[in-house]
Amino acid sequence: MSRHTFFASAPKYMGDLLADELRGLGLADATETRGGARFSGDLEAAYRACLWSRVANRILLPLAEFAAEDADALYAGVTELPWEEHFSPAQSIAVQFDGTLNATPNRHYATLRVKDAIVDRFSARCGQRPDVDTEWPDIGIHVYAQRDQVTVSLDLSGGSLHRRGYRRQGSAAPLKENLAAALLLRAGWPELAAEGAALLDPMCGSGTLVIEGALIAADIAPGLLREHFGFLGWSAHQPEVWAALCEEARARAETGRERVGTLRGYDCNPNAIRVAIDDLALAGLTGLAHFERRELSDCQPVHAEDRGLVIVNPPYGERLGGDDDLEALYARLGSVLRERFLGWRAAVFTGSPELGHQLGLRAHRTHTLYNGQIECRLLHFQVEAERFATNRPRPLPPESLGPGAEMFANRLRKNLKALRKWCKREAVDCYRLYDADLPEYAFAIDLYGGPDGRWVNVQEYAPPASVDQKRARLRAREAMTMIPEVLEIPAGQVHFKVRRQQKGASQYERIAETRRFHEVAEGGHRFLVNFEDYLDTGLFLDHRDTRALVGRLAAGARFLNLFAYTASATVYAARGGARSTTTVDMSRTYLDWAERNLVLNDIGGHDHTLVQADCLQWIERHAGRREFDLIFLDPPSFSSSKRMQGTFDVQRDHVDLIAATMRLLAPTGTLIFSNNRRGFRMDHAALPWLEITDLTAQTLPHDFARNPRIHNCWQIRRRDPARGGDVE
Repeated sequence: MSRHTFFASAPKYMGDLLADELRGLGLADATETRGGARFSGDLEAAYRACLWSRVANRILLPLAEFAAEDADALYAGVTELPWEEHFSPAQSIAVQFDGTLNATPNRHYATLRVKDAIVDRFSARCGQRPDVDTEWPDIGIHVYAQRDQVTVSLDLSGGSLHRRGYRRQGSAAPLKENLAAALLLRAGWPELAAEGAALLDPMCGSGTLVIEGALIAADIAPGLLREHFGFLGWSAHQPEVWAALCEEARARAETGRERVGTLRGYDCNPNAIRVAIDDLALAGLTGLAHFERRELSDCQPVHAEDRGLVIVNPPYGERLGGDDDLEALYARLGSVLRERFLGWRAAVFTGSPELGHQLGLRAHRTHTLYNGQIECRLLHFQVEAERFATNRPRPLPPESLGPGAEMFANRLRKNLKALRKWCKREAVDCYRLYDADLPEYAFAIDLYGGPDGRWVNVQEYAPPASVDQKRARLRAREAMTMIPEVLEIPAGQVHFKVRRQQKGASQYERIAETRRFHEVAEGGHRFLVNFEDYLDTGLFLDHRDTRALVGRLAAGARFLNLFAYTASATVYAARGGARSTTTVDMSRTYLDWAERNLVLNDIGGHDHTLVQADCLQWIERHAGRREFDLIFLDPPSFSSSKRMQGTFDVQRDHVDLIAATMRLLAPTGTLIFSNNRRGFRMDHAALPWLEITDLTAQTLPHDFARNPRIHNCWQIRRRDPARGGDVE
């Protein structure tokens, strides 16, 4: 057989990977070059590359190289080639031109000149010219020009090899198949798969990473799925050689299927999962991998003993049009990895590599690749405890503490002494000890007590850009050094977060996945709090007196808790003697938490109902029923949740919200309305038919007296209960 030199093209930064892959296929002289890799051999070598390469875009057979200073010289050089030796005029062609040619206006013009040269030669020599078919040509011709040097090649692959043949449709922003394969190769999946390791993608989208992972694990040649190759219409094609390679590949696939480990793809989008399942079937891999709709928070190994690779391509701004909550998403992903995939490898492909710091893991290697036009990084991690990173400020040695640290410690001691008698007298176990009392130490520090111990929740108010970040970090380290010492609480029970200005409902979104809850006490009641998974703990301490007020008003009442969060107000109402309680919140997570709080306080039965619903829509659906004697309405300051219609702004919308809620209230009933919007102004003039009493000062807890703007609270009743109706 004749030997030829071939060129395999590849996406940017994948040439070395392609050359390694080709050498692994037995093409020993494969060498990385600009735009891909070169190798030599007979036609079997080219066929093998077309059939088995997971990385290449195209396999090209160069026919000629010549100089061309302009489009006319390009035409002349192409005309000289013996095209009739490669295909007949009855066949169709397509030309692809890449690169730039001097004195040529654009690629389209250069493409036309190449096409004209080929068909004119056929017309002159054969009296017949081939047709052009840009969709499914019999023969593909590739021309590459750089300055005045031109290379003309046959496209043996017949279109990009990333089109395996299993994808008929895609969900948002799919990865190309050869890019997905490259990520898996970079991550060491072939070696892991050979050992029977597991593969899991927790944000799988249309499943490309998992499907490519299955093809690798089962030793299935990606080209087996393709129905068309460019060489099939070529005059020099050797069908028997190609048939033998395909038969060998099918035999390997049968054997390889037997050693595949656990392969899973999860995504929260049901449409994407449907596409993934369909594509898996088209790839002939049904049963080798599994896709299902699952939230990131529910992802875990299928078997406790599984070890392997978690590989994921999370969303990033350019990919899906932007996302305000990406930091929280990456933090949650990192928490899932640290909590549930210890001993695994992880590979995260991202167009926003700065978000990698949110994962809480130290990458041991990175690779640069492109997803379309977006430069991305593949971050590699060993999920081991020694590789964990944290934003928690490290304590300082005593000799490194500045004078400010002792001032801060003295303020903690002073506050602790001042609040101790009050806590004992009022039976307060959870309270705010410190709230940026010293401006340079801008923290909110809360103490929580329960039957199993005491905990400290430290929230740093994120310093503005005008503050020197190194100095702010030093003060945080000083604070985290002094807090355990002054409060005599182990450092492991001191939790640290940074509180930034929140957008929408982001303060309620999960930032970690520890699922560690602790029982605390308040007012003789029991509550579960979580210091790690959310920005807030599940118990708003500044509402302590408001909850107590609800408890005092609840005796014999039919109680409704709207925007209920973890239902702490419902606990007070039920324990205060409410005849029935209805608790409404849009979040399934918080309703589950609410149910645990009710059970913890021996509250249950048909008289106590939990409802998952958009509160605004639920209010409208129940308008006019007047089923409740006491309502607690504590909406967010602003919300734009994906599950609610439109946006909600408590300042803009409070009149309509209060009026609508009053339609649920019995004529002589009471509405307790509160919010945490700073600068909020109640529009009394728009609600003249209501008696609105400001309880803000009355419901401000003693430990929050230093910050009277932290919440607003009103008691609202009808001025004329006898009329029963609402005046608007």
